[in-house]
Amino acid sequence: MIALVAEETVVDLDQALWQVWRAMEVPEGFRAELIEGAIEMSPTGGHRHFSVNRRLSKALDRHLAGTGFSSAQDGNVIAGLKVLIPDVFVAPDEDDEIEHPEGLGVLASGVALVVETVSPGKEGRQRDRVLKHRAYATAGIPVYVIVDDYDDGGAVTVLSGPDPERGAYARSERTPYGEDAVIPEGPAKGFAIGPGITGERRD
Repeated sequence: MIALVAEETVVDLDQALWQVWRAMEVPEGFRAELIEGAIEMSPTGGHRHFSVNRRLSKALDRHLAGTGFSSAQDGNVIAGLKVLIPDVFVAPDEDDEIEHPEGLGVLASGVALVVETVSPGKEGRQRDRVLKHRAYATAGIPVYVIVDDYDDGGAVTVLSGPDPERGAYARSERTPYGEDAVIPEGPAKGFAIGPGITGERRD
């Protein structure tokens, strides 16, 4: 008698999603990120979203002049088999050492700060305030800034002290629109996000 043994195929979900993500053709006006075992598709922001990020990036670059760091927008930040696309991030000007080996983006280990400007709707807030909070902390990114028009008239939350094992930040400082939120550490230390970037408190 011949015994037939079925071979079990073990699929590594992260590896499978990584291969799918690499092969994707993302429609114009959308971004695709790999977060918490899923490919998250989301539309790029509208005019207000773009304007805040552009003002923020320009102001950051003025602050960072001469430090060897600068800002970038909408690039792939890669941590293992996870892919995040922050609205704005700060990384070294000489990025050869933090370039992903396949040229797919930059390694999270070299990113000093990330910024997300929250999109309208419950899904946007969930993604930026919960999923990305965990993802950026797990990746060990030192400072995560959330610019949120929908937080009680608008607020900037600065998170620092990442704990990769817990997937959380140790410190959180919320500043309402109309006041200056100040970056506490890193190359952007002392940079203020105020009304010139966010506008005044919203109705």
